[in-house]
Amino acid sequence: MTTSTRGAARVPAVLVLEDGRIFRGRAYGAVGETFGEAVFSTGMTGYQETLTDPSYDRQIVVATAPQIGNTGWNDEDDESSRIWVSGYVVRDPARVPSNWRAKRSLDDELERQGVVGISGIDTRALTRHLRERGSMRAGVFSGEAIAAESELLARVQAQPHMKGASLYEEVATKEAYVVPAIGEKKFTVAAIDLGIKGMTPQRMAERGIEVHVLPATATADEVYAVAPDGVFFSNGPGDPATADGPVALMTAVLERKTPLFGICFGNQILGRALGFGTYKLKYGHRGINQPVQDRTTGKVEVTAHNHGFAVDAPLDKVSETKFGRAEVSHVCLNDNVVEGLQLLDQPAFSVQYHPEAAAGPHDAAYLFDRFVSLMEGQRA
Repeated sequence: MTTSTRGAARVPAVLVLEDGRIFRGRAYGAVGETFGEAVFSTGMTGYQETLTDPSYDRQIVVATAPQIGNTGWNDEDDESSRIWVSGYVVRDPARVPSNWRAKRSLDDELERQGVVGISGIDTRALTRHLRERGSMRAGVFSGEAIAAESELLARVQAQPHMKGASLYEEVATKEAYVVPAIGEKKFTVAAIDLGIKGMTPQRMAERGIEVHVLPATATADEVYAVAPDGVFFSNGPGDPATADGPVALMTAVLERKTPLFGICFGNQILGRALGFGTYKLKYGHRGINQPVQDRTTGKVEVTAHNHGFAVDAPLDKVSETKFGRAEVSHVCLNDNVVEGLQLLDQPAFSVQYHPEAAAGPHDAAYLFDRFVSLMEGQRA
């Protein structure tokens, strides 16, 4: 429940974590209450892209950068049709936005879309707490939603966990649509929307790909009705262990040996289709400064991440799967989490992070070229 009010910065607000830790501050955005999984994002910039990323569905995002909102809100950088985070936590909101593209302030946009937030708390202490204890359920309460601490804690603890949550259909498009190739059309790709960001089909269109974005519930017949040269599986929210439908669809694509590329949730789907398990990370990877090594080249990339789950695949050997040999192609240098998979006997690969990388960095943009190369090879 949210209520909209001007002067929210003067309204008291409370952040309550499921383990009983409480932070007190001021309302930011809409006033009311909200619930979700508390996670932290380490990006110094790109908050508009973060807030509109469907992978953040049902999550309360903590910004580790101390000041947020300096560049305001514009009409060009949204990654989807709306803000998806369930709540936003900042330390020092900018008093006045300053950017030539800004149309309004960040807090005005949060208020307009009914997103409950909190400001003026020690986000460094909160981030350290989440790193030590792990991401957890939380609630933000402001104005008349504030009640006794015991009551607020009970309400937080009554919320569902992220583990076991099936969310991808909640954020995906209901109707198919086409993003035309820029310049000469070279390929057709069927993109399965599990929470796709707007920049992803744009990156493919820049390479002469006509992208048919299909709902998460698309069947193999619907995929192949567009005569694709390749199939793409997008990022998305929730627990990949619940995504039996996308796993079945990816299995059908692999059986036909169509060139395949997956990112984030799509990487986890490929892992499951190959017979690997998935698991929940303690606090996940979120931000635009995560170091990953491409083991096929040895190159280290600074990459954009947003995931709380990962694939459980062996790092030290090539695995035999029902679709041939598979190996871990990318690994996070912070904690050795699997960040990419590739098949060695047919054209399929995936990465756990976001190579479209709006607002950056762009170290991993070459992966779209790698997808093009797979389609070129298959056509030849």
